[in-house]
Amino acid sequence: MVKLNVLGISYSQTQSGAYALILTEENGERRIPIIVGGFEAQSIAIELEGLKPPRPLTHDLFVSFSKTYGISIKEILIYKLEEGVFFSQLLCDDGEQKISLDARTSDAIALALRFKCPIYTTEEIINKAGIVLDFDKEGEKPGSSEENDFDDETSTESSYSEEYKSLNIAELKEMLSEAVANEDYEKAALIKNELDKRTNK
Repeated sequence: MVKLNVLGISYSQTQSGAYALILTEENGERRIPIIVGGFEAQSIAIELEGLKPPRPLTHDLFVSFSKTYGISIKEILIYKLEEGVFFSQLLCDDGEQKISLDARTSDAIALALRFKCPIYTTEEIINKAGIVLDFDKEGEKPGSSEENDFDDETSTESSYSEEYKSLNIAELKEMLSEAVANEDYEKAALIKNELDKRTNK
């Protein structure tokens, strides 16, 4: 098994309204881009950024429900890739028995982040779907279009961060609270990134 970490989310140019979830192997350079819908991307981004929505999202509700009844998710396994679609399983444990449940990979990742459980895949899948991004060499490296999507997100975030540079920390915090209250989590994530940059200086 190959352990994976969530690297981030980028806009997908190949599918309108979709995003590319980027997974990277823990002890290697290969990355797996997975196309996910807007809702799932939002849910994953919120957890990655540590944002707390005013009302629980579907994945948050699932976590609350599971923990209330003593059920935890121990690990996620992306076990199959068929015609461009990734198939995943949740390994659930209630203290007495362990059960594997089928799940969409986007939902599985959103839950893995909330349960803080490991994500695995097979060597076969990462050999088939994995790409290596080489930023040191000049020119574009042939490969998946999601590679370009990931670069595009970086430039998009940079342009947004320019907008917030003129604001002070108090103003940014106020804007962050408003964005979360309005459930504009994409904007909230960008504002939080700017705050984190200043805090870590």
